[in-house]
Amino acid sequence: MTLTRLWRKFWHGLRVRHFGTPAPLVAVLRLTGPIGQTGRGTGAITFDALARPLERLFDHPGVTAVALAINSPGGAPVQSALILRHIRDLATEHQIPVIAFCEDVAASGGYMLALAGDEIIVHEASLVGSIGVISGGFGFAQALDRLGIERRVYTAGENKVRLDPFQPEKPGDRTWIAGLQDEIHTIFKDIVRERRGDKLTGDPADLFSGDVWTGRRAVALGLADGVGAMMPTLKQRYGPKVRVRPVRWRKTGLLSALTGEASLRTGRHAAAALAALEERLMWQRWGL
Repeated sequence: MTLTRLWRKFWHGLRVRHFGTPAPLVAVLRLTGPIGQTGRGTGAITFDALARPLERLFDHPGVTAVALAINSPGGAPVQSALILRHIRDLATEHQIPVIAFCEDVAASGGYMLALAGDEIIVHEASLVGSIGVISGGFGFAQALDRLGIERRVYTAGENKVRLDPFQPEKPGDRTWIAGLQDEIHTIFKDIVRERRGDKLTGDPADLFSGDVWTGRRAVALGLADGVGAMMPTLKQRYGPKVRVRPVRWRKTGLLSALTGEASLRTGRHAAAALAALEERLMWQRWGL
């Protein structure tokens, strides 16, 4: 334990002895944006960015509960799962309840983040679910032929160029990617079943179809626990004098990605712009 944490615990104990027990304190962590390397440079949610802030959050003396404010269209499944597991490990270690609040959208990886909560509270119009796997790309083989361009690729290993966008799509590659998606989808479904358990009431064929539902419908299906907003819920749960403390974590904005010194040195301007466009498209998929 660092000196800073020791000091916080000492100061908290001193305040309790002299001024009595303060009103309940809820730490609020806002998780907004795409997850993982998708959208890199525009504030993507990653395990690396959140690991230490989460540890400090749960270790802070006096924290009664942790609230997750989630507004995410999804992203990398591994990053989502790593963050989920880290939150659950910390919650168990410190015996602190976690409440997840879904805002506009908690889809795919965004819903996986919500599964870190002991409870999931949604707005009745939130978009919730999308328990599935998606991947996509473009094919340019015909474009190269029309332009008279010959692409030369040399590999060791016959499968090193699977799904090459500059070659015609191969049936074997379709089978391969479908198999990967099925495996990842199974992992996602297992996590949902582990976290929601007997609360799930919908037909698995519907629940795990990749579809999304409004918050009200998600509650009926057992994907969420109730309809509400953060502050009214926290006041009802912990009293009208509940204290709320937002927790900051490092996010790299588009402006810094475009103008930062490292960006200037490495020429990432175009990559950052494309990442911003990709993020915009992810949000637009849900009408946001």
